[in-house]
Amino acid sequence: MAKTSTQSLRLFSAGSALALALGMAVPAIAQQAPQAQPQDSAQAADDTGGIKEIVVTAQFRSQKLQDTPLSITAIDANLLASRNQTDLSQIAAQAPNVVLNAQGGAYGSSLGASIRGIGQFDFNPAYEPGVGMYIDDVYYATLTGGIFDLLDLDRVEVLRGPQGTLTGRNSIGGAIKLFSKKPTDENSGTVEAVYGSRQRVDLRGSANFKLAEGLYGRVSGVYKRQNGYVDQLDYGCVYPNNPQGIGARPSSGQGCLIDKLGERNYAGVRASLRYNPNDAIDYIVAGDYTYEDRTNAAEVVTSVNPARVSSTYLCGRFCTFANFYAQGNTPPPGLSIPGPWGQVKDGYYMPNRVKFTGWGVSGNGTFKLGDNFNIQSITAYREYRQKWGTDDDFTPDLNVVGQGYNDLKFWFFSQELRFNGKIGDKIDFTLGGFYSDQRSTYFTRQDIRYIAPGLNFQFTGNDPVNADSKAVFGTVIARPVDGLTLTGGLRYTKEHKDYTFVRLNYDGSVSYFLGALNGVKAVYDGSKVDWRISADYRFSPQILAYVTVGTGFKGGGVTARPFDAPQALNGSFGPETVTAYEVGLKTDLFDRRLRVNISGFYNDYKDVQLPLISCASLGSNAPCGARQNAGDGKIKGVELEVQANPIDGLAFDGSVSYLDGEWSRIDPRVGNAVLLSDPIATPKWKWAFGVQYRAELGSAGSITPRFDMSYFGRNNNGRIAGGAPIDYAAAYTLANARLTWRNKGEDLSVSFEVQNLFDKYYNPYRFAAVQAFTGTIYSQVGRPREWALTVQKKF
Repeated sequence: MAKTSTQSLRLFSAGSALALALGMAVPAIAQQAPQAQPQDSAQAADDTGGIKEIVVTAQFRSQKLQDTPLSITAIDANLLASRNQTDLSQIAAQAPNVVLNAQGGAYGSSLGASIRGIGQFDFNPAYEPGVGMYIDDVYYATLTGGIFDLLDLDRVEVLRGPQGTLTGRNSIGGAIKLFSKKPTDENSGTVEAVYGSRQRVDLRGSANFKLAEGLYGRVSGVYKRQNGYVDQLDYGCVYPNNPQGIGARPSSGQGCLIDKLGERNYAGVRASLRYNPNDAIDYIVAGDYTYEDRTNAAEVVTSVNPARVSSTYLCGRFCTFANFYAQGNTPPPGLSIPGPWGQVKDGYYMPNRVKFTGWGVSGNGTFKLGDNFNIQSITAYREYRQKWGTDDDFTPDLNVVGQGYNDLKFWFFSQELRFNGKIGDKIDFTLGGFYSDQRSTYFTRQDIRYIAPGLNFQFTGNDPVNADSKAVFGTVIARPVDGLTLTGGLRYTKEHKDYTFVRLNYDGSVSYFLGALNGVKAVYDGSKVDWRISADYRFSPQILAYVTVGTGFKGGGVTARPFDAPQALNGSFGPETVTAYEVGLKTDLFDRRLRVNISGFYNDYKDVQLPLISCASLGSNAPCGARQNAGDGKIKGVELEVQANPIDGLAFDGSVSYLDGEWSRIDPRVGNAVLLSDPIATPKWKWAFGVQYRAELGSAGSITPRFDMSYFGRNNNGRIAGGAPIDYAAAYTLANARLTWRNKGEDLSVSFEVQNLFDKYYNPYRFAAVQAFTGTIYSQVGRPREWALTVQKKF
């Protein structure tokens, strides 16, 4: 591993990968009028054949992507459609140094996210995300429910690097902002149907309509259904005479098949109303609803310790013997422990499904106060509920008991005000304030007898979690001389969080082994100031160079899973912070036929929130479940993005990124779970490219083949046990192919695609937290090769 210097930023050479441009347009919110040009191009060409400009709003105002001194991957609706990207987790394949992963079954329907090696993967409301998620400038405050369907979008902006002054807390790694299509003064619509592998059925549609002069509406909806691809098998049925004495379950009429993990069953609807009577008022009210009911993530046991469990529990690459069953346990004399899953002494099943329902409303209005000033107000409310079950050991072994049931309720309110203005032609500024209030209630029913077989390590929790945040901020953009732009930003944030622990037995009495936690409230209060200074210089219309220094932070919190009261009361921790140094170059060359953007960065990463091995410093001698600010490190990297339209019809896009870093301090309380010699961020290399060509067929329309490939380097999964070698997830390369025909009028298209073209088997995520107790590790399985046929009609 290369050593990091604190005196200088060393840039690394990176080879370029190419890729591109056109594809079938999904319902999307364009800055331009619809169908102004052929919709084949992922980044559609302008009238001269050059790469189309994308307008972004990362700095509180509309700016061309190539004029914005930030590392931004901007993906418009055409590129999303040409790659067939329909949910947020797919964006990471092409964005440099971005990791988005739909989490495993233990975390329900949540999205793990990191940018430039900094993020968060634990859904628990005691912790904060490390990448800010925004939908139409409204903050989405949790990882749960974050696998957004890319429904009716104009564009996605992936802002890499800390966005402390622009988007505030929890954007320490960066921010991902989704922008929906706004209602306009036209009557139009789109419908789309997909059929594919494993009974896949997708239906999508949108409609835009003019209600009256200055009043417009838009509705869109999506439904997705697909069978799973990992067989959940009945162990007692497959091995009827097994030495463990595990019997078969009652027949379901499917032989030994219990269920299929990894299925899809998702529906969503969105509606918006826009009031825009004149240039002085533009107000949009929007609402959305999401429903999901599916089997747990596709996971299989990938490693067993034969000294603890049978090697026959290794079912195979696409099958598992996990049964979500907990064997009964005789309670202490005189105690009956009833529950909705039956008496504990009789055993019970946990659900192998995830159910999510959520809705939200928002109002986003801009009001002009003369030619040079306006006020923007963004008000939002959101709530959701998610239920899911887990099998922590992922085996049918009745002597290894580790099951859980979770029911998470959440609501969130936020209000943001921005005052934007101009002073002459030289200065733009924004002043603003932000307030949010969120409430969670996390009910859980845990059976963790694997920790100490024979003891009644079972409890229920019903924990209320309250959090709020307040901030004031300002940004100034000044142009003192031609070509030079200076930007400065400042933001002050104050945050609060409290978490009350409920620890009861199944019958409602105080828990045997966690009773000291019952009623304990853990509290965190803190504040932080973020700043940013940048300078950019336009050497010519084709070349912009910039340098920027800024900060960001991930909010502080409380220990989510303490084992006694001292860990809860003394286990609160402060924010982790980063100071980022970045230089970059943005170019549009050869009459905008070639776009090359490159950036290099160096992050000074402080007070990293890490789990402890020993809680003695917190006054606890129990098994340690606390987290503290326990590490510092340095992260550096280089990112390159390329787009090219070398000749009419042919287009490329591509990216490559390099990431490296090392720890400079590890608190001794972390023990040997993390060592100074460990890499602080992975994967080291990521790259992607795509290419397509639109061939005109005269009156028969056009045909466009497209090919995409992406590489994800080996990823640090941590240690199976303290002091053991790091367990790396293997690197993998995926390829997708798509062929699209469009009629001459550009209102009908038919596409055939193959995802994971070479049928690569890979494991993007693994769960080994219980390996020391259960002897098993289970891993998520990437989706195998899939085909799909899509028909789209515009009207």
